[in-house]
Amino acid sequence: MNDNLLNFIGWILFVISSLCFIISSIGNFWAMGGSIFFFLACIVFLIPYFKKRN
Repeated sequence: MNDNLLNFIGWILFVISSLCFIISSIGNFWAMGGSIFFFLACIVFLIPYFKKRN
């Protein structure tokens, strides 16, 4: 496995983890806010994997 694939798999696991945190924080405003920010941060770090490279 190359490093890019390993990093991508790691970020996918972080996204799954953040979705689980969102589900578990239903009903708690501050926990939900933190979970959503965690999810958005994971998505931002995944953007370079989907941009076209020259």
